[in-house]
Amino acid sequence: MIPLARKTLVHEWRRFLPAMLAVAFSGLLLLMQAALVFGIFGSAATYISASDADLWIGYPGTQSIELGRPITPAARTAVLTDPDVARVEPFAWVDGDWRGPADKGGVSVFVSGISTQPDGMIFSDVLTASQRALLKEPFAVIVDRADLPKLGVPIGGQALINGDLVRIVGTASGIRALGGVNVVASLDTARALDNDTGGTEVAYYVARLKPGANATRVAARINASAHGYAAWTASSFARRAVFYWMFQTGAGLGVVFLALVVFIVGAIITSQTLMGAIAGSVREYATLHALGVGLGSLRRVVLEQAAWIGVCGLVAGVLLSLGLIGLARMQDVPVELNLPAWIACAALVMGIALVSGIAAVRALRSADPALLLR
Repeated sequence: MIPLARKTLVHEWRRFLPAMLAVAFSGLLLLMQAALVFGIFGSAATYISASDADLWIGYPGTQSIELGRPITPAARTAVLTDPDVARVEPFAWVDGDWRGPADKGGVSVFVSGISTQPDGMIFSDVLTASQRALLKEPFAVIVDRADLPKLGVPIGGQALINGDLVRIVGTASGIRALGGVNVVASLDTARALDNDTGGTEVAYYVARLKPGANATRVAARINASAHGYAAWTASSFARRAVFYWMFQTGAGLGVVFLALVVFIVGAIITSQTLMGAIAGSVREYATLHALGVGLGSLRRVVLEQAAWIGVCGLVAGVLLSLGLIGLARMQDVPVELNLPAWIACAALVMGIALVSGIAAVRALRSADPALLLR
């Protein structure tokens, strides 16, 4: 009976096309929603994922980068004493008020004070050695190219941050922040712009370990004797930041609710179109039933058809999603998908198709051989 399901789909493809399109667009919605969620909330961990540090040291209990509090230089000394630590760099985090053109008003910015050395750890994946060299100029800053319109200042232009005049010396891609604009400066510039601590403390230290060292063990060793600071591995701190924005700010619940709505709507639309296709073939099913094919076998045919509709719709949805994700990246829209997200969305799409098939089985009740006598 399985070949019958496939042959029916091929022969009557126009009848089943609406169901395939419903599954495809359900998959497209789920995949794009997941891509936007991971892209938007993943930007909360941009500072970590775009850097090559193994450990992050900050205030105990910090949930996300922007929630950091100043820690004393004693933390750097303590981390350097660990035998597996090779290098330690300070990372200054400063809240700033950007004042550019009068028609733009004020803009909240996050000033990231980083090392200007060519092998600096912070933003090592997005900043080149030449860009870091540009930051050696006093009060020179780099911003994400997508944020230039928001700031209202071109490359080479000047603006005020916390009352001090700064100049944009370049742009980069991949340093956008969640909830504000990220401005990258040298450590000295960031300290000069810091009106709260006077530049004596920083929010974080980052560390690179020696080859072969286990980051989890080193972090645990540092935390065992830490006072006023804590250490996290880069991966755990990144997850911590993303989970905070997804589930502790209320935004994550909205995402789950929207995914549930997409699943329900997709299942309803697909089941109705599939039931319509089966209803259109009810005489053929009645003929098979009259020839001795049991309702159980016919149900398996319908479920097989639903599964193939799910596969075809999933393939179409993935192809459409790849095109839209590529277009979104060209427009600097934050989108990102990992393998677990692809698998989860594929499982939901197949779930929609199978649930629709189970609902469509009810249409077989009218496949009575007596129908052939009318």
